[in-house]
Amino acid sequence: MNLRQITIKDQLELKKVYFDSIQSLNETIYSQEQKRAWSSQAWNNLNFDKTITKGKGWLLSKEGIIIAFAIRYPTDRIALFYCKGKFQRKGYGSKLLHKIEDEANKEGLDSLSTEASLISYKLFLKNKWEIIRKEKVIINNIFFERYKMIKIIKAN
Repeated sequence: MNLRQITIKDQLELKKVYFDSIQSLNETIYSQEQKRAWSSQAWNNLNFDKTITKGKGWLLSKEGIIIAFAIRYPTDRIALFYCKGKFQRKGYGSKLLHKIEDEANKEGLDSLSTEASLISYKLFLKNKWEIIRKEKVIINNIFFERYKMIKIIKAN
């Protein structure tokens, strides 16, 4: 397992991880229509590209293949946090989350926030994040629910 900082050259592979992660979700939680609307953001949303190019992030690779990544953008927000389907629920997300939190703490940030999916919010809760509120958003005319979350990371 290799953990390294994301570079601009990783952009296409990160989009593939993002797409795979969403498409592999159980349809009892997200419908096929929701997964299609959500996963299309990698190619149809300029903010996605901006987050990858301007954000700070880390990725995990196995045998040279990127399997998971997390990006902060702006500095105090986890904007993208994804893992390929067959690598989910194996501890890779927690490893990435700890790296992102440690890096933010070293930079002197007091807290981090995110908008977590109905899937990922459990990982954040397990790692001592708090739910601020449940939100409703529309992506490509499709309704989604998610959780606005925060974690105080300031070292005492």
